[in-house]
Amino acid sequence: MATERSRTTPVARVLQVCLHLLVAGLLALAVARAVFVDRGGDPAAVAAAATAMAAVYTVGPQLAAVRRSRRAAALWLVLLGATWAGVLIATQDGVWLAFPLYFLELHLLGRRGGLVAVGLTAAASIAAWSWHQHSFSFAASIGPALGAAVATATVLGYQALYRESEERRRLIDELTAARADLAAAHHAAGVLAERERLAREIHDTLAQSLSSIQLLLRAAQRALPERTEAAAGYVEQARQAAQDNLDEARRFVRALTPPALDGDPLPVALERLCATTTAHGTLPVHLHVFGDPVRLPAAQEVALLRIAQSALGNTVRHAGASRADVTLSYMEGEVALDVYDDGAGFDPAVVAAGRPDGEGGFGLPSMRARARALGGRFTVESAPGQGTTVAVQLPVTPEAGP
Repeated sequence: MATERSRTTPVARVLQVCLHLLVAGLLALAVARAVFVDRGGDPAAVAAAATAMAAVYTVGPQLAAVRRSRRAAALWLVLLGATWAGVLIATQDGVWLAFPLYFLELHLLGRRGGLVAVGLTAAASIAAWSWHQHSFSFAASIGPALGAAVATATVLGYQALYRESEERRRLIDELTAARADLAAAHHAAGVLAERERLAREIHDTLAQSLSSIQLLLRAAQRALPERTEAAAGYVEQARQAAQDNLDEARRFVRALTPPALDGDPLPVALERLCATTTAHGTLPVHLHVFGDPVRLPAAQEVALLRIAQSALGNTVRHAGASRADVTLSYMEGEVALDVYDDGAGFDPAVVAAGRPDGEGGFGLPSMRARARALGGRFTVESAPGQGTTVAVQLPVTPEAGP
């Protein structure tokens, strides 16, 4: 209760000012009627009682204890009630002051204590009026009782509205905090997604091409000094691979499609990839296309090309294969890419567990992530000494005709 009183709203402050003015006006009216209108009472006694009540009423709200403690507020109301009783005894006009007292009691004493105090105040008002009139009438009790009912309904209604407003404010604060957390989570997710995209692009382009350049330069080194013409050919191939790699880096930083797909369908890009891989090493790579080729969405063509690049890069570096085949199959509602080599093979479970030093092994997770990001399936079939097949299937919605 003390917390609610300390956090008053502008509306509550206006109501407090109006209540103060009402008490002051009623006291002044009682004194004026006693002085200027013959009410059968002693004007001096009325003025003294009204002054005492005004003094107690003025001092109470200024005390911090009354504002913070319900017990102190109750003691102040008892003292205020005693001075009001003096006004009631001095003049019957003191009955009017019961109405502002109702509001004070309900506000300071809480619901249960306030209702008890309001009942006692209404009873005192009816008894004092009957005493001054020297008789009791039912009509005389209607005014105080009706005032008590109106004051109770007003205060309880205001408190209900205040609680609802506070609940709404709390919900708005929680919603604002939740929106801020959600925005931060989206930002973090975007950063992680972009980092993952760049990691895949770097692995499938820069890392693969740098590995090819390294193999070509090693071949050139072995050819020197006896076969200078062959060494020069290897160096030229390494230079061209470095140039292609530079173009790739510039493109994927700007999130553009790779140069191999510029204006060409996926089968042409894969044919070029197979030819380049064959030219850069001793591993012959062949492309097989089945079905009626259709132009796929750019994201799917990029993913399939990158998966083929990564798979062939792994084959060149690790498989020790004598041949490799890339198979692209267009089916009803699906496109499949298979990369097979007859190399040493491996245990997929061991590779999935990762190396103890935490290095390497990014190629297969990258390919799997690309496929899953487009709603596809990714599988690896391999065993030691039995070669390897990397397969991916993507659901497709053709963009254009054949």
